[in-house]
Amino acid sequence: MSRVKTLSDLGPRELQGRPVLVRTDYNIPMGPQGMGVDLSRIDATIPSLEALREAGAKVVLVSHLGRPDGICDPSTSLAPVAQFLSGRLGTTVSLIEADPGSAETRKAIETTSPGDVVMLENIRFHEGETKNDPQLSEVLGALADGFVSDAFGVAHRAHSSNLGAAREILKRGGPAVAGFLMARELHFLSESLRDPARPFVAVMGGAKISGKLQLIRSILSRVDRLLVGGAMANTFLRALGMATGKSLVEEALVPMARDLLEEAGDKLLLPVDLLVASELGPTSQPVRVDRAGIRRDQYVGDIGPRSRELFARELLEAATVLWNGPMGVFELKPFSQGTFCVAEVLAGASDRGTTVVVGGGDSAAAAHVAGVAGRMTHVSTGGGASLALLAGTKLPGVAVLETVGE
Repeated sequence: MSRVKTLSDLGPRELQGRPVLVRTDYNIPMGPQGMGVDLSRIDATIPSLEALREAGAKVVLVSHLGRPDGICDPSTSLAPVAQFLSGRLGTTVSLIEADPGSAETRKAIETTSPGDVVMLENIRFHEGETKNDPQLSEVLGALADGFVSDAFGVAHRAHSSNLGAAREILKRGGPAVAGFLMARELHFLSESLRDPARPFVAVMGGAKISGKLQLIRSILSRVDRLLVGGAMANTFLRALGMATGKSLVEEALVPMARDLLEEAGDKLLLPVDLLVASELGPTSQPVRVDRAGIRRDQYVGDIGPRSRELFARELLEAATVLWNGPMGVFELKPFSQGTFCVAEVLAGASDRGTTVVVGGGDSAAAAHVAGVAGRMTHVSTGGGASLALLAGTKLPGVAVLETVGE
């Protein structure tokens, strides 16, 4: 059986004094003061960067921020990230604003000393990035002798900075490996769930079934229980013949939801009660109703207290848990209890030895807001990438990395 080659597999000869292109994912939400409000993605890359510096590599960071779509937009500059990293690493991280293919950029990299860190400006300032443009891939690949991928959040994309550049470096005989963050993501989202300790319980929520249909089908045969909350539960309730008021329902997928319910049998658990309101807002006054009692003028905003107890009981009996998606509109305080209850229960379970994997996206955001992310076994830094990997999809940004036999 093979595994992806990692930074730990590289020796001094492959790193000492050599420029190494490191693809990171620093696409973080920016606050009013120009710095990110959630720095966990940056912090998660620090172990790889420190290891490269200690090995004497010349670290060349490439990342993106926002969607500038090929335009040099100052509001999406990586300058604040470079400044923050400088403080975290205890060394100046210089931002190279020149074009990656310019003589200025090449000179800036050549004149760095072993252990130095430089960062290219937002790679999505270049239109060719998201098209995996061969010319941009060649330019990026020519900047370094090795490639380290620590950008799990874009591993499901075939872009120049995480696929094309790696191929160029591999063509020249250089290594292309996973950083510590990428390796950890692959371990918990793939390897550890391949043969999980049982009972294995998955909690799924969020707005739509359509975005997670492949994952639901993939996970259903592997879990002992599948708990479904969030707006996606509405489509399942409609499949059972129940009214859902004004709530979001994917009408076209109701027949498919009905098939999934028949296939799952008692393995799939839906909420038994819900919090509803005439409108979903920060000042809403929700009321609890049984799931068969939703009125025509009501919106479902969260799972109810009986459902929270039911879900908590299942989670506390689990040996392995995968959580992907909130139980309601947790961004609004009146409808946050279900999601935060799941977060707290899972944190406690993790404290007691249960393997708890949070699959990125809104569930990861909820764990951070609830203040329990650090207590989970693993919180993914990828949203779409984690969904794709969990569903069994081959990720371009992973497939390009070298593998070694075990």
